[in-house]
Amino acid sequence: METSTFLWIVSLVLIVTGYAGLVIPALPGIVFIFAGFLTAAWAENFVYVGWGTISVLGLLAGLAFLLDAVAGLVGAKRFGAGRSGLAGAAAGTFAGMFFGIPGLLAGPFLGAVAGELLACRNLRSAGLAGVGAWLGLAAGGAVKIAIAVAMAGVFVFVRFL
Repeated sequence: METSTFLWIVSLVLIVTGYAGLVIPALPGIVFIFAGFLTAAWAENFVYVGWGTISVLGLLAGLAFLLDAVAGLVGAKRFGAGRSGLAGAAAGTFAGMFFGIPGLLAGPFLGAVAGELLACRNLRSAGLAGVGAWLGLAAGGAVKIAIAVAMAGVFVFVRFL
């Protein structure tokens, strides 16, 4: 098998796995997507998609990774969570990763609520912090998906136009 054909196959597998990873918690989707586009550019010796475009894609991937990591915490803070609620949201997000999609959906909420209740806040405040953590997580996921689609658009635009 020719090297470029092999690289295109690897690229396709990485990109498809990456887009699946946007919704499957165990996979770092945005990292796989970036690696797939990098491999696709490499398959053509960076003739059509050069290092400038790869740098832009890398910056977009880094931004998506960062936003996804902090979105739940920002949402919880926006809805009034204190330090305990933020720590709980972070712990809940981490713990939720081990329980698949249900864990990722419930983890930040439950963690923020637990953290706020442990800090002796009332149930209403704790619930609002949990809702904020969940909304932040959902917004972060939506932004991550939008950036992943933008990365594909940048790659396709530069490669084929």
